[in-house]
Amino acid sequence: MTHVFVIAGEASGDTLGAGLIAGLRARDPSLVVSGVGGPKMAAEGLTSLFDMDDLSVMGLAEVLARYPLLRRRLKQTIAAGVEAAPDVVIGIDSPDFCLRAYRGIRAARPDQRIVHYVAPSVWAWRPGRARTMARDVDQVLALLPFEPPYMEAAGMECDVVGHPAARAPVASTEAAEAFRARHDIDGPLLTVLPGSRTSEIARLAEPFGEALKALGRSGLRVVVPVAPGKDAEVARATVDWPGAPILLPPDEVEDRRAALAASDAALAASGTVSLELARAGLPMVIAYDMAPLSRWIISRMLQVDTVTLVNLVSESRVVPEFIGKNCRPAGIAGALAHLLDDAKARQAQLDAMALTMERLGADGPPPGDRAAEAVLRRLEDRSSRHR
Repeated sequence: MTHVFVIAGEASGDTLGAGLIAGLRARDPSLVVSGVGGPKMAAEGLTSLFDMDDLSVMGLAEVLARYPLLRRRLKQTIAAGVEAAPDVVIGIDSPDFCLRAYRGIRAARPDQRIVHYVAPSVWAWRPGRARTMARDVDQVLALLPFEPPYMEAAGMECDVVGHPAARAPVASTEAAEAFRARHDIDGPLLTVLPGSRTSEIARLAEPFGEALKALGRSGLRVVVPVAPGKDAEVARATVDWPGAPILLPPDEVEDRRAALAASDAALAASGTVSLELARAGLPMVIAYDMAPLSRWIISRMLQVDTVTLVNLVSESRVVPEFIGKNCRPAGIAGALAHLLDDAKARQAQLDAMALTMERLGADGPPPGDRAAEAVLRRLEDRSSRHR
């Protein structure tokens, strides 16, 4: 019997955690799992210590505003992790929270095996995080093919397990046509994704809405897939948007896929959603902003000239992005217009997307299976060395 204590703090981590738990249980039916997660991990048998959304915050200023709650949740997580005495602790993304949790657990259990799922973006900013991680992390499960050298150089084991977006189902042409017919869409259709966090939705709703107005396309329709638990927030944020926005509830997974297949382009917040769009073959414009203090600090730490994963994995710069002070309606609208009108720009993105999916393991085993295999293999190796 293997006991795994997991920590996930946002929607993408919940997805990864669910796949990992399923992969572990397929290899060990007696698996015991505890910790923190969301609804997808709950469906795989996890009873979360508290609502995962309590940890779902991004940006330095935003973290400060919720510091008392985060501190309470951290203490609760550490106490539960120590009491569980698991075979392995696995934190999924959310490195700032997870690293503090690891440190607290290791203080009470110095030999605790710790795995971090999703390498922090040391290639993008704060390169010293790899060395900091190595103090309390034994193994890293990386999603991106260029990450292992950074982790291994700091002294951690690292296994590339691929990205779930590369194997996600895509809608058929028939499903796309049916979506358009069902919503009476004859003209251009844009998918707009203003983020999954409350702070993102609040900050991006205005520039995204103004960009759609500036685009000024006759017959334009807009579809907005809604993140779990954000229905009311998105409804309020989009009430003045043009294009008669179609809000898709989070449980309408098939409709979400059909909407992507039916759309002509996408406008999305920066993040892993760019890979979902790439999997669907939907050309995109990426935009993101944050609180002024966070923007100022992060802009001075950034190590790369693009934050869009499609650009990074494909080693291209074909996806336009408007980050921080550049997240302004006029520029976003111009990039959307160019993408809708220029066949060469669209094809360049499609080529980069195909290469990205190939490099992220589109033709390999599911990431959850690869992650589970890597965790158990190294756990067994460790046990063998200590016999």
